[in-house]
Amino acid sequence: MEELKAAGCFDPPPPPPPPAVCYRNAEGLTWDRQGEMPDWPRRAVNAGQSVEFFRIG
Repeated sequence: MEELKAAGCFDPPPPPPPPAVCYRNAEGLTWDRQGEMPDWPRRAVNAGQSVEFFRIG
């Protein structure tokens, strides 16, 4: 048991990496496509702009 503890077998797994930012506007606001679309891209899409216009990667 001591050898397993020393080898790190009981350590918690590392946290997952943060999601990559996919979209950014001129004000620096970002969205990673996780969850609901924030207000800033929604307003732009409703005004006729494609959300792909804000794609950064």
